[in-house]
Amino acid sequence: MTTELIFFVCFIAFIVGILLLDMLVIDKEAHEVSMKEAGIWTAVWITLALVFSVFLWFCGDMVHGIETYDQLVAVCTKYAGDIVPKLNPNDFEGGLALYREEMTIAYITGYLIEKTLSVDNLFVMMMIFTSMNVSKKEYQHVLNWGILGAIVMRFIFIFIGAAIIARFKWVLIIFGLFLVYSGVKMFLERNKKEEEADAANHPLVKVLSKFCRISHNFFGGKFFVRAKRTADNQIIEADKASGGKWFITPLFVTVLLIEFCDLVFAFDSIPAIFSVSLDPYVVFFSNIFAILGLRAMFFLLAGMADRFRYLKIGVCILLVFIGAKLLINEYIHIDAVMSLVFIIGVIATSIGCSLFVKDKKAEA
Repeated sequence: MTTELIFFVCFIAFIVGILLLDMLVIDKEAHEVSMKEAGIWTAVWITLALVFSVFLWFCGDMVHGIETYDQLVAVCTKYAGDIVPKLNPNDFEGGLALYREEMTIAYITGYLIEKTLSVDNLFVMMMIFTSMNVSKKEYQHVLNWGILGAIVMRFIFIFIGAAIIARFKWVLIIFGLFLVYSGVKMFLERNKKEEEADAANHPLVKVLSKFCRISHNFFGGKFFVRAKRTADNQIIEADKASGGKWFITPLFVTVLLIEFCDLVFAFDSIPAIFSVSLDPYVVFFSNIFAILGLRAMFFLLAGMADRFRYLKIGVCILLVFIGAKLLINEYIHIDAVMSLVFIIGVIATSIGCSLFVKDKKAEA
């Protein structure tokens, strides 16, 4: 437990360090992100995620501090029961290699699942930005804080979820049914026109308005501003001596809406990744690296959102597959490699169809 805690603290420190470098140094000045810049940063975050997978392949046992064969069996029994029969008491190193391989494949599979399921989330974020009339140069600022909040929420969700699953295995059946339902529902409603996110009438905004003063105009990149109302009901900046009181700006409301959006989508993505691995650390690592790349991915998708029209169908198929995998796991086991191959195949097919199959509606 001590080893796990030390490793986890080091991992969090590394992630926080990267985010602070990104927010306070690299992207200190607010600006509109170009497709080229988004592409470069997407490649950087994907590379970091792959580098971490290499670390897991060679040193994954360090996460749980496995030093003896008995510890290996205990960890595998808890998180990777399907490889326990393959372990050999006379080949500790071989068993470690097998465990690392399983851990790495689960991590990559979880990463791909989170990335794919995040696509819908990104489109909702676009609608939130549009409905709140946020300046494009402030998108990056809002998403930075959104990512920090998402990391905290995922930490809470994942480790509470792991504790519940460890005590009540039947929860996985509920997860499975929920994912199948989500996939079927999404497929049936795939052609339904997206409604604009009405941020002004969002329940969260209404609740905040009852307890807080909310400004209807922006003040640059500020989340909070000391201001006062004028005779014609305008809100202008004013110090305390001039009667100024603290107001929440629309930019901070946008951050809250982004966090609420991520909270809703976490109900799909986290159960989905638990279908790949019951190890909360693997689930957390894959989630965090996927989330870190979401900001760059957002700007990339914003520039070519209409080109991936079949990706939603791919997401539906993945949700149903992952849910079914949880439901039949007691009777038919689908190993991590097969899951990874299937997921890559669905993603590649969805993107390929989007790029090369002609859109009959567009031609009509």
